[in-house]
Amino acid sequence: MRYFCYLNPMDSLRTADVWQKISLIEDSCQKAYLHHIRNVPRLPERNVPVLHVKLHPPKKGFSYQEGQARLLHDLANIELQAMELGLRTLIEFPEAPKLFREELIEVILSEAKHLKLCLQGIEQLGYQWGHWPVHVGLWETTSEDDSLLDRIVIVHRYLEGSGLDAGDTLIHKLHGTHSPVVDPVLKVIVEEEVGHVLFGSRWYKKICAEQEIDPEEDFKERLLKVSHKIPKRLEKLNYQLRKAAGFEDSEIEFLEKFQELKKQMIIKEQ
Repeated sequence: MRYFCYLNPMDSLRTADVWQKISLIEDSCQKAYLHHIRNVPRLPERNVPVLHVKLHPPKKGFSYQEGQARLLHDLANIELQAMELGLRTLIEFPEAPKLFREELIEVILSEAKHLKLCLQGIEQLGYQWGHWPVHVGLWETTSEDDSLLDRIVIVHRYLEGSGLDAGDTLIHKLHGTHSPVVDPVLKVIVEEEVGHVLFGSRWYKKICAEQEIDPEEDFKERLLKVSHKIPKRLEKLNYQLRKAAGFEDSEIEFLEKFQELKKQMIIKEQ
């Protein structure tokens, strides 16, 4: 059973129902592109339980249908926030290059497609969106104080880049558990996310060049600057996917060192 909000919200961020968010996203992108939406809410609306990820219930293994549905639910939550973060950038940076904004809309609509695939898979497995709690941790890594380069590094190069590593890890974990529902969804997402990250890499380097900034040095400095806001990502880096997504060797080497730093921070917190 789906629950709908009848408040006639003005955009995808301000409606709570996930299916309405998808149906509104293309119109919301066009409104944002034309500067008809000028601000974003503190948090995007939800009509399902929102809890910090540490408070989420334990997960069943992938050999269980429930475990597969939970995986798709977690992926849907990530794709939803990726879609919303793209819209946020479109709204908050009207001065960004025209071609950047046009390509960003394509990325946003692709995230919406991934979200829809996940939601349909959840239902095929006998569950519904909202069966488990969600989090808004990815949204909270960004703020109105971000520069455009900050936003590209946080969203497209760090969060989505980490998704490449995690997606590849999931494919290997699912190797012994064939799922006719999960496998094709995960395959589409992993393949198309490379292009999303490459979008970020290309524009990051282009904007750095326009501002006469060394992109490789800036990437290290900027990532350290925002490190307090971004989640820890400890999956083994996938060198091949990272290279395909526009990462330089020096950036990958730095990310490995950055990972070690995050691991040490976890040990100190325990």
